[in-house]
Amino acid sequence: MKNTLLIGMALVLCSAIGFSQKNQKTILNELDTKTQEYGDIAHQIWDLAEMGYLEEKSSALLQETLSDAGFSIEKGIAGIPTAFKAEYGSGYPVIAILGEYDALPGLSQQAVPEKTSANKAAGHACGHHLFGTASTAAAIAVKDWLQSNKIQGTIRFYGCPAEEGGSGKVYMVREGVFNDVDVALHWHPGAQNAASAGAALANKSAKFRFHGISAHAAGAPERGRSALDGVEAMDNMVNMMREHIPQDARIHYVITNGGKAPNVVPDFAEVYYYARHGKRDVVIDIFDRIVKAAEGAALGTGTTMDYEMIGGTHELLPNLTLQKIMYDNLTKVGGVTYTDEEKAFAEKISQTLGAKTLDLKTAETIQPYQEEARAYGSTDVGDVSFTVPTAGLGTATWVPGTPAHSWQAVAAGGTSIGTKGMMVAAKTLTLTAMDIFKNPKTVEAAKAELIERRGEDFKYIPLLGNRPPALDYRK
Repeated sequence: MKNTLLIGMALVLCSAIGFSQKNQKTILNELDTKTQEYGDIAHQIWDLAEMGYLEEKSSALLQETLSDAGFSIEKGIAGIPTAFKAEYGSGYPVIAILGEYDALPGLSQQAVPEKTSANKAAGHACGHHLFGTASTAAAIAVKDWLQSNKIQGTIRFYGCPAEEGGSGKVYMVREGVFNDVDVALHWHPGAQNAASAGAALANKSAKFRFHGISAHAAGAPERGRSALDGVEAMDNMVNMMREHIPQDARIHYVITNGGKAPNVVPDFAEVYYYARHGKRDVVIDIFDRIVKAAEGAALGTGTTMDYEMIGGTHELLPNLTLQKIMYDNLTKVGGVTYTDEEKAFAEKISQTLGAKTLDLKTAETIQPYQEEARAYGSTDVGDVSFTVPTAGLGTATWVPGTPAHSWQAVAAGGTSIGTKGMMVAAKTLTLTAMDIFKNPKTVEAAKAELIERRGEDFKYIPLLGNRPPALDYRK
């Protein structure tokens, strides 16, 4: 009797595995058939090029796509009009897929291999039009798989605005919208295919505003107090401070308002600062010193100063339990293959980047897995990763060698090159979510790793404090 039961169980298991494999292939084939559809959605968002917290049409398009696929939609979450949650299913586990859709200011570009403005205020130089669309495609594919196999669980898509300096996800974490999520998955466009344990720098940013007294710069200069002098004095002090901060820290700034005419002493000036490091405690210390420099600059120039926190993000906390699953699935999906037309486009882009020859290896292959990575940028996914076990990947949506935040990234993102890399991400996210749904024990292991990495006594404190979302930071 015992042997009969064992044989029966084995047959059921084999049948289930066979069905899963067949169903998995079907789901991926369906994604292939929808490549044009999702490419069109991504290119609509690329053309809209809406900046942080202003992504009304981009957000609405993704909401409509998910709603039409059977998801319930909750709009305006965390007090942010362009943030939303789309959900299908019920019960445990709850797997979230993150999506972004904000563009960067001042990077307007046509989908051509030479620098040619599209005469817009912004451009998708970080590929978030692809990010949001691929994540949407993955969420719908997972939903179809759950539905067709009658599998219990909840798949969610989170529409996350203003990643570029606006820290949209930080407000979402702060308001608890991820509290019942078991796993979060994300990805990012890039110039190679990789799913190693990622890293990102913690970040604090603010706009420092100096107020002076206007006067005729030649006729009555003694009666004026230059707000621009306050900004420049602050910048000088912060630049001297660079010698006395950790080597791997970063400080960037841009003067966003320096006055209107040379013959008028400016009574208002503004400078926008970022401070970054791999540990948030170091960032907090550096930022506090920047504030002291601003206070000293105001005192020395006879002006007054106030500042507004704009963004603040934690560093990224890796989760190897999930990351290895993500990597395995990326290797199954594989890289991209360029057509002759795409190769010709890529050759021209590569030349503008100073490359003598085009090397497509990083687009065609998968980078080796690494458990440690060096961080160069920041992302508000970091705050999510301290709240929920999180894993991510990057895919080759740009010509190899292309840096983010460049016109070359905008150009490739508006072509089939971007779409191909986007679908690699969609497939990998889909397979990873399916694997987790099939093995809920993975969730418990990932949660245990999260607690171990962040510490038993960890308490989440947002780096931007309790300010409301900076909805006008791009206006």
